[in-house]
Amino acid sequence: MKKLLLFVIVSMFLFGCASLKDSEYMKHDTLYASTEHMSYSIWGYKSPDAKWQNLSDKQDWWGTEIPYIPAK
Repeated sequence: MKKLLLFVIVSMFLFGCASLKDSEYMKHDTLYASTEHMSYSIWGYKSPDAKWQNLSDKQDWWGTEIPYIPAK
């Protein structure tokens, strides 16, 4: 019974993530876009520099950009 409940919860999570508009969750077969993206996420975030920014732009790590619109 516990396994069935866990399966239902995980399924709901996966189908919920996949149904979002502009969701890229199901488009990728891995969590990270590349090994550079993984290494940035593990230890590169502590000292971001132009190298990481260039890799991010080139490999499109972060998906769809959402513009910031300040509140009125």
